[in-house]
Amino acid sequence: MVFTQSLKAFYRIILMAFLWNNACEAKETGIFHPQTFTLENGLQVIVITNPRAPVITQMLYYKVGSIDDPIGKSGLAHFLEHLMFKGTSQVPAGDFMEAITKIGGEQNAVTTFDYTYYYQNVSADHLELIIKLEADRMTNLALLPNLVENERKVILEERRLRTDNKPASILSEAVNKAFYWHHPYGRPPIGWEHEMKTLTQEDAKAFYKSWYAPNNAILIFAGDVTVAQLKPLVEKYYGKIPRSELPLRSHVQEPIHRDVAERLSLFSPLVDYFSWERHYPAPNFQTKNQVYPYALEVLSYILSNGATSIFYRKLVEGQKILASINVNYSASNLGPAMFSISAQPSESHTLEEVETAIEQEIEILIKNGISKEEVEQAKSRKLARLAYLKDDVLSGAQEFGAALAIGRPINDIELWPDRIKAVTVEDVNAVLKLVFEAKDHVTGLLMPEKVSAISLQNRGVETQ
Repeated sequence: MVFTQSLKAFYRIILMAFLWNNACEAKETGIFHPQTFTLENGLQVIVITNPRAPVITQMLYYKVGSIDDPIGKSGLAHFLEHLMFKGTSQVPAGDFMEAITKIGGEQNAVTTFDYTYYYQNVSADHLELIIKLEADRMTNLALLPNLVENERKVILEERRLRTDNKPASILSEAVNKAFYWHHPYGRPPIGWEHEMKTLTQEDAKAFYKSWYAPNNAILIFAGDVTVAQLKPLVEKYYGKIPRSELPLRSHVQEPIHRDVAERLSLFSPLVDYFSWERHYPAPNFQTKNQVYPYALEVLSYILSNGATSIFYRKLVEGQKILASINVNYSASNLGPAMFSISAQPSESHTLEEVETAIEQEIEILIKNGISKEEVEQAKSRKLARLAYLKDDVLSGAQEFGAALAIGRPINDIELWPDRIKAVTVEDVNAVLKLVFEAKDHVTGLLMPEKVSAISLQNRGVETQ
């Protein structure tokens, strides 16, 4: 080929564009590009700068959750979460929430199995206020007897509304208990009612003193803020709180289930529909093979995420046996994880048909394998979701908090897209067999109570 001067110039432009594009891609490796620093008292601080809107999220994660509830005191971590809003020696009960509401902000808290977190979303000019308020209740919680007594009634009412009056939640608790024979994941984070009734002021004080300390916390800021703005304020308010001697967390191991499969059924007059669910044991980030969790994330997208997913395409749109189907998997656990499928039959189809159709589809997948094209399509959908996380400061902070609270490094979040890209069709087919060939799964059935025995048999439910 003969290169003219103009052709050489053209190729130089193409080469420069290629190199510039690669340089930009290298610079953009990762999702949030956080900065971090740690105070002398052990508080880890993460800063995710996003100046697109003049708002700030502060999230404070404590590495303590319902798995740390003492035996016989289930719901204590959640109880303390409620009491954290009931005033300190500096800020009377109600003033914290009023201060956030007055400036047009929002705040809340969540207790999970593995961690507890508190957050506020406010405009950027109220940064110092939320830092001052959150730091204050890390160390100065009042826990007055009358407020503790009243809040115990509140959590009992919450249990009645969210669990005891909802058949799906009742079944979920029972399934969870059947799935985890020995691990504290078998206890509901809100607690068992009879144990919640016994929680006292002294229980709350002891739990607070044991776990709520800067060296057991991760402080995350996301939004229109920089480290230069933050660090002096964080040091001013959080830096003066002393570190504590922390108790050892329980690391209870789940025993081998030895291929025991369990089925649970709930009939309720409060539901007018039928539903089916099955939960399989699955590896997570605590396992040695760190490819498995990413491959399972891709598998969940292949099976049930959008109209092109296998279960939806074949069982909802194709055979029309299902009205809906969902697959859920989370690898961010300290303890053993689940890979779950839930479905509802379409009109005129039975629970037995639902179960048979899903099992047959799984058998076909195990036999024939998932194709490379299906894997690549699912990876693209997953990567698109990760790209959107950049613009959502709350989701970004939550992803970091959940990961760091169970001991994962920052890199695990930043390299998330790269690790999804690296998942192969062989990886996905390996975890497909690993999960679905396991026999120690738990199946749950939810059905209306006012159904005749003949009708039940027609819906694929055993009556004897």
